[in-house]
Amino acid sequence: MSHKRIPKRKAAMAVGGVVALGAAAILLPNANASQDGASDGVAAAPKTLKAGDASDLATRLAGTLGDAYAGAWYDGEDKQLVVNVVRGENTMALKVRSAGAEVRWVDNSMTELEAGAGTLKSEATIPGTSWAVDPRTNKILVTADSTVTGDKWDQLESTVENLGSGMATLKKSAGTFRTFASGGDAIFAGGARCSLGFNVTAGDGSPAFLTAGHCAAAGDQWSDQQGGEPIATVDQALFPGAGDFALLTYDDPATEAPSEVNVGGQTVPIVQAAEATVGQQVFRMGSTTGLADGQVLGLNATVNYPEGTVTGLIQTDVCAEPGDSGGSLFTQDGLAIGLTSGGSGDCTVGGETFFQPVTTALEAVGATLGDGGAGAGGQAGGQEQGAGQDAGDGEAGADGQAGAGDQDGAGDQADGQDAGTGQDGAGGQDGTGTGSGRHSGQDSGLSRTH
Repeated sequence: MSHKRIPKRKAAMAVGGVVALGAAAILLPNANASQDGASDGVAAAPKTLKAGDASDLATRLAGTLGDAYAGAWYDGEDKQLVVNVVRGENTMALKVRSAGAEVRWVDNSMTELEAGAGTLKSEATIPGTSWAVDPRTNKILVTADSTVTGDKWDQLESTVENLGSGMATLKKSAGTFRTFASGGDAIFAGGARCSLGFNVTAGDGSPAFLTAGHCAAAGDQWSDQQGGEPIATVDQALFPGAGDFALLTYDDPATEAPSEVNVGGQTVPIVQAAEATVGQQVFRMGSTTGLADGQVLGLNATVNYPEGTVTGLIQTDVCAEPGDSGGSLFTQDGLAIGLTSGGSGDCTVGGETFFQPVTTALEAVGATLGDGGAGAGGQAGGQEQGAGQDAGDGEAGADGQAGAGDQDGAGDQADGQDAGTGQDGAGGQDGTGTGSGRHSGQDSGLSRTH
């Protein structure tokens, strides 16, 4: 009889410590893809959709509409997909309505918006800035952190103004863009800590997991205990550039790596990876701050970190702090959306956060996620919520700016982290501790934070 060993303390490091979304939230019934029973006629009311189905529909319509398509977003209150159609494209609008989405007339085409983003890249790639297309305003949302002042601010402001009226919105952030390194129920390398994101199956069939690419700067071998024996080795990593992700393979090929996330004594099955949709409600698990929820604000975001520019990210209003890097972004119905990259602010005042899309990370490293790679891990048939995984597959991590050296002295994980309680103040990039006990109370399941 074969024996599958679950690495000590990280009982399979359940899918990157899925945020505690409150048990009640997990069990909420999902809206059917089409509940109104309307025909496909032009006059049909918009269909009621789950967020994942809305994302699929948006992708199909983008291909169908061509230049008439100017983005889409999910109306979570009405559970409908809203599609921007360039003003005057009446025939394309009929196709949108026929498909079951709501039409919104706009002036800026996606081609024009992407050209504007290209101008920002060539003329205003300044550390501490970011930009992403916001389909709800039909503009490019440009954000500058607190380090962008003086001539740099003037350069950015001038570039935005030259894009033309109605093309972009410039916003000032009180925080500083950084990768969220240090803290949490963690994986360790070279004195640094990072969070595990999602368990996956590598291309050769071996068990592996995803985390943030900037974490790989700390070392090739990672442990589930500070100073402990390595359990996983970096196979591939990217940061900065066209993403922020890393694939680590478990050193023991018998390691059980179920496709699920821990929510404080219960687990949420992760069914598959999915594309994000603007307006979609998402949940983030971080070992420093626990569960947080919010909305997707933009796609294909560009962020200019001090270490370099990263493209293709998801922008959200979900809070995060040092120690949350690499952690998982997902939906209540088990869709893996992203890996925590960085941002600004904290979970007291809020801020901007950016995530590596899971879909592009999987494609790049040749791994799979979901039912195909799920282990037993306490999941009955992979459908019912299990119990007993370690809370908050932590993160923290090597920071690309200072490397592992900045993380030296990170606090040891406290015994009893199965209850989701505290790390002893790991030193963050900005000196922020990990907040001992931030996870207390997560056993109650997924509880929304705002």
